[in-house]
Amino acid sequence: MTSEITLFVNPTAGRGRGAHAAQPAASALRAAGFSVRTILGTGPDDALRRARAAVAAGTGALITVGGDGMAHLGLQAVAGTRTPLGLIAVGTGNDFARALGLPVRDPQAAGRVAAEALKGARIRDVDLGRVGETWFGTVLASGFDSRVNDRGNRMRWPAGRFRYDLAMVAELATFRPTPYRIRLDGGPVQEVEATLIAVGNGASYGGGMRICPGAELDDGLFDVTVVGDCSRTTLVKVFPRVYRGTHIDHPKVTVHRVSAITLEAAGVTGYADGEPLGPLPLTARCVPGAVRVLAPRPSVLAL
Repeated sequence: MTSEITLFVNPTAGRGRGAHAAQPAASALRAAGFSVRTILGTGPDDALRRARAAVAAGTGALITVGGDGMAHLGLQAVAGTRTPLGLIAVGTGNDFARALGLPVRDPQAAGRVAAEALKGARIRDVDLGRVGETWFGTVLASGFDSRVNDRGNRMRWPAGRFRYDLAMVAELATFRPTPYRIRLDGGPVQEVEATLIAVGNGASYGGGMRICPGAELDDGLFDVTVVGDCSRTTLVKVFPRVYRGTHIDHPKVTVHRVSAITLEAAGVTGYADGEPLGPLPLTARCVPGAVRVLAPRPSVLAL
């Protein structure tokens, strides 16, 4: 493995934490004997082109510096290759890093973990979801949660997570369940009324909301959480339980474990890793061992 490592940096992640995080992460890698090259890009398309070029040129690892959006972009460059992905998680959500048991908002510690994984060959193969040509690491969201994302993305004020709290309140005012058609693992089409359907490769989204608490990154399956036709009052009561993952005990919630799912619903946008995929219908497939990550297995990682 080459000793040159590529840092893939989003300078605006976490209200500017990305720019400040690159230096201590790079210092930790250099202290371990690695040569570090940094790429930025003038926008997502240009950044991804540069990241893919670094992978094609044989970089020893692509290490994203930012949040889940940057991790998502990094996955598009390394999935299906032998180039490992590292994460310096300094964004708002950092759910993929949490799923891997990596340090969050501690770039020096995250840099040390990446260096130790590379030097000790402690590289882990994990599953990814795939929709068309797009890969995702955490959760594909659709329904109430994706409508909150839609509204939050249109808002210019306030900044940060509070914007999405306000968007949630606004969506509750007009909330009603959505008619879905779903197909699980190529089975018959099922028609359901649902508040939301979340397809989990990882357990959480939105900065620790454990919408699919049983999801594991290396079992070759999605955990699909279906929140049924709740009333507004029930949703307000149940939704806070998502942070502990105890919502799955509610009678309106069902969980399926599948390797593929097709979702159809009118007027619903799918989001994966917090990034828009486009309107439903969408088919997601779980691809076992699709990416190599710089993260030891949980049993050997000191948390």
